[in-house]
Amino acid sequence: MTSLEHLSAWPAEAEALLGDLVDLRRAIHREPELGLQNPKTLAKIKEALAGLPLEYREGPSTTGLVAILRGGMAAEGTNGRTVLLRGDMDALPLLEDTGLDFASETTGAMHACGHDTHVAMLVGAAKLLCAARDRLAGTVMFMFQPGEEGHHGARFMLEDGLIDPLPDAAFALHIMPNAPHGIFAGRAGPLLASSDVLSISVKGAGGHASMPQDAIDPIPVACEIVSAIQTMVTRKISVFDPAVITIAKIVAGTTNNIIPETAEMQGTIRTLSPERRAMVARELGRLVPAIAEAHGCSAQVTIEEGFPVTVCDTRAVQFGQGVVEDVFGEQAWLTMDNPVMGAEDFAYVLEKVPGAMFWLGASEEGSDWRSCCGLHSNRMVLDEKVMARGAALHAALAERFLKEGFEA
Repeated sequence: MTSLEHLSAWPAEAEALLGDLVDLRRAIHREPELGLQNPKTLAKIKEALAGLPLEYREGPSTTGLVAILRGGMAAEGTNGRTVLLRGDMDALPLLEDTGLDFASETTGAMHACGHDTHVAMLVGAAKLLCAARDRLAGTVMFMFQPGEEGHHGARFMLEDGLIDPLPDAAFALHIMPNAPHGIFAGRAGPLLASSDVLSISVKGAGGHASMPQDAIDPIPVACEIVSAIQTMVTRKISVFDPAVITIAKIVAGTTNNIIPETAEMQGTIRTLSPERRAMVARELGRLVPAIAEAHGCSAQVTIEEGFPVTVCDTRAVQFGQGVVEDVFGEQAWLTMDNPVMGAEDFAYVLEKVPGAMFWLGASEEGSDWRSCCGLHSNRMVLDEKVMARGAALHAALAERFLKEGFEA
């Protein structure tokens, strides 16, 4: 078989595994786990991979797992190229309201971001590639990663040395429940934003609500700060290198007739470049205390850095588009015009390794995908049939990259 013929065979082989992938996905969905420690999910992954010719790496910081497959066609005395495929494991702190037969049995946790499907697709890819081991011209690293939902799991796995030496390329898939069924999408450059947590504390002087002149009310000052931040965004930040700053929580006071001493605010900062990220932090540090001081208050700004910008390598995106079109046809690929302002900790991997993340549309086949509930919704459902396509693409990306690299 030629390389293209090998690639075109992956979808049918993946379809043969779909029943197992659905069973695994549903088992993980029933028992969602949060944060960096996902022992039940890890046990399910190991059980699904049992008997495959894989080497395992685990580290002290998380229950993350890197499973390594060494192909049989590498040049003698070398391991050939290495490619990493990633699937995240953790769930969200959410009460599920889907009515599914396999809905979460863990109160306050739900797989509302599709990580259960990501694990199942990666397990499927591992089975496919292990079966084709003899024709692989290098090494595949399967990265099963907890702690993606704000817990920096990828960074911890990197720091634990689980991906050392670094691979030559890295790819990840992320399902999108409100996107056309079975379509793969991506773009070169920024795909997702950085995401930082913004906390602002405004301190005035408390007093009686009937005598505001004898107090320093922090609440109107906090409101003015919120408005000033939005003005800053529209007047100091270019639309071609944007920022989104949202104040999503304001807490002040205890009852109706007391002016509180403090007002606390929390929100997020999202940007598409390191330069804009730094600029926003500087401007907030200048703007917020100045407004507070103008009203006789003081203010403290705290920014907790979250994930960096997810930047996809141009070569990796072009490579991925070519694989999608060769395997599934030109109609299966969509080049995105704009980034998504959500965030992803696969960004930590892409800071060190050329690669890309691609979206996979998972709306119910034949449905109006625009009306489907999106990621992080407690009502999110998806069409499990797309998992076969995801597993097939993982396998095709790995096989072609190991043989040809980005330069073919």
